[in-house]
Amino acid sequence: MSGGGLPGLAGVDHIGFTVPDLDEARSFLVDVIGCEYMYSLGPFRDDDGNWMADHLGVHPRAIMRQLHFFRCGGQAVFEVFEYAAPEQDTTLPRNSDIGGHHVALYVDDLDAAVAHLRSRGVRVLGEPTTSSGPSEGQRWVYFLAPWGMQFELVSYPGGKAFDRQHAAG
Repeated sequence: MSGGGLPGLAGVDHIGFTVPDLDEARSFLVDVIGCEYMYSLGPFRDDDGNWMADHLGVHPRAIMRQLHFFRCGGQAVFEVFEYAAPEQDTTLPRNSDIGGHHVALYVDDLDAAVAHLRSRGVRVLGEPTTSSGPSEGQRWVYFLAPWGMQFELVSYPGGKAFDRQHAAG
């Protein structure tokens, strides 16, 4: 196989994101989502040099107070940071903004998962949407973490049209 891709690419190792309060994030990820807390690291800082800027692309005096690792569904690992930094932007990007993002979680029963989120007071954005075209067979809905970050639930227990067509073709 030829191409210019990353040699040895095997998959996604983890997804990292920054939150305003690690205790709140831990409670949400463990108690509401059902992730497993794994371990913590930190703090990390460089009071005199540029390590933080050179290695993490943040302000040189930024302090990464602590980070927590979580495993979800036996596979996805979230690396969740809490920073204190000069000039820190606390405005969350919208999905349409450059750098906008969301984390999608697969569930077997979308309706049961949405009911669970709503019973826990989580803001669900609209009602589940049924996909069409290559994604036919999938339903999805967005929801917000307590700090405003966007997550998505997706479910396609019978597979997606793309996968069925690709397997047949």
